[in-house]
Order: sequence, then structure tokens, then C-alpha cells
Amino acid sequence: MIRKKYLYDKTFTLENGQTLPVLEICYHCSAGSPKGRKVVWICHALTANSNPMEWWPSLAGPGKFFDPDKYFLICANVLGSCYGTTGPVSLDFPVFSVRDMVKAHELLREHLQIDSVDLLIGGSNGGFQALEWSISNPAVIKELCLIACNARISAWGTALNESQRMALRADPSFERQDNPGGGKTGLAAARTVALLSYRSYEGYCRTQSEDDPECFLARKACTYHQYQGRKLTDRFNAYSYYYLTLSLDTHNVGRGRGGVENALSGITARTLCIAIDSDILFPLSEMEYLTHHIPGARLVVISSGFGHDGFLLEHEQIINALCKYLNLEAAR
Repeated sequence: MIRKKYLYDKTFTLENGQTLPVLEICYHCSAGSPKGRKVVWICHALTANSNPMEWWPSLAGPGKFFDPDKYFLICANVLGSCYGTTGPVSLDFPVFSVRDMVKAHELLREHLQIDSVDLLIGGSNGGFQALEWSISNPAVIKELCLIACNARISAWGTALNESQRMALRADPSFERQDNPGGGKTGLAAARTVALLSYRSYEGYCRTQSEDDPECFLARKACTYHQYQGRKLTDRFNAYSYYYLTLSLDTHNVGRGRGGVENALSGITARTLCIAIDSDILFPLSEMEYLTHHIPGARLVVISSGFGHDGFLLEHEQIINALCKYLNLEAAR
């Protein structure tokens, strides 16, 4: 896939009325033109980038299920990220919403002269975007796959997001807006809060239990969290993380549309919902709700010991569900 940038050199008005003077969008796509090819648009989650071959390597890449040589594959880095699309480098940035992310996707779609998206797919926050897009412009989306998401941010989800922001604000360098590296300690702590919602009791016990049954002080899970915190701070910006978690709290497809159920009823795409049985961030009941209220939607529940992160790890089950639903050949 090729990394490209699109500059929208006009004022970009956000849902809350604030504006950005210009908008730069970083994206990865297949070589060549989308004309005459099936378009697969992947929406990425919170801290991923626009190259799904890096963060979804089991599904995207040459010879994989989402083959950039077979389809016109595209993924755009979201508004507010730190991977090439316009985003914050300090606290002086307007709050943006999931709808603003989708508005940016629409600008890119029009720029690339893509008339319709044959398959739109996203997990977690990527599912927020895919769902919002299928409602805001239903005529464009033919097939829709929603993985581990919901129709409106839950109080549980908002509480988890605020705990992460509290960790960021507790870092003095974040509030001082020290550059470079402001908020790194807070970002590491915030990441560990998120991890607890991404994984499960079974997953942690399987991978982070002590090897020595006689150990005095358990440390394996501690060092794992320290490692994961450092890993994120090495690649991500604390201010992008702060504003992206705020954008999650704007997620509500029913806002201004007569409620969530009314909004979901307007989806015309053929829809597959994939839930994860151990997901505590977006429990099965929320995916069942989507399936019940999206016309003709089908639900597949995959089994995983890894909680919400199963949408990144359980590639065989996801591929098999997609194959059956899209009537494709058996997964490789």
C-alpha cells in the first residue's frame, strides 16, 4: 500500500462550530485508480495508523484476506491523530467528534472520486466511524462490517476514558505542555488503564501469571504494564491521545436524528456485526442491540480469551465470519 496525503485547503468546520483553517489527511491505499475495482475501506481504531498492514497484518496485505492487489484497499488516518493527519501538539486544539472524522473521510472519498464503498469495516473506534458513515451517507456504503463497538458511548466507556485523561492531567509536564515529550508519564499510565478494558481476566491470567509458584511478590503483570506504557509513549503523542479519547465520548449516532433506534433504522448497507464473547468494553448486549435495530443485520459471536483485543488477535474467526457472510472462498 502507498502512503499519501491530501490537503483540504479550505476551512473545515467541526460539529461543535469551531473551525480548522486547513485539513491535511494522511492515508494508505492500493496502487492505481479505484475505478472499476471493488473498494474496501478500513477504519482504524484509537492509536493505530493508516497502514492496516502494520496493525492488522493477519488480515491486510498481499495474499491476505484484504489484498491490496485484489481490491482497492484504503485506510485514512483519523482527524486528531499524530500519524500525519491534522491533530493537536498541545492543549490548544478544538474538540472534535466521530462525525468530524467521518466528514474528513467523505472529503477524501470525493477527492479520490470513489462513488461507492463495496465494504466498509472497522473495529472499536473504527466501528464508531463505520457506523456513523453508514448513517450519514447510506447510499455510498454497500456492505458494512462492525466489530466490537456500539451505537452510543456507554457510561462505562466514558468513565474509562476519563480515568485515562485524569492520568494525563496528573502529569505536570502535560499541563505545562512541555515539548517535546509533554505528558509521556501520564500517557504511559493512561495506556495501562485502557489495557485493563481491552483484555480480560482470563487473558491476563493466561499470559501474565507468575511462573514461580513460590514467588513472594508478583511482578510479571506489573512489568508487562510498564512495557506497554513505554511502548505507546515511544510512538504516540499525549495530546492526540487526550483529544481522541474526548472524541470517543461524542459517539452517539442518535444525536439530532430522533434517537439511536431511528438512526440505525436508516442504514441500507448489508451489515455483519461481529461481537467478542469476553469483551468488557463493548459487551455482547451492545452488539446484539445493533443487530436488532439495523435492518437485516446478522450477528456472529467469536470466542476469545483476550477480551476486546480479540478484534486484532482472532483473525481466523473474523476471516471465517467474513467469508461466510460475503459468500467468498474459505479463508486461506
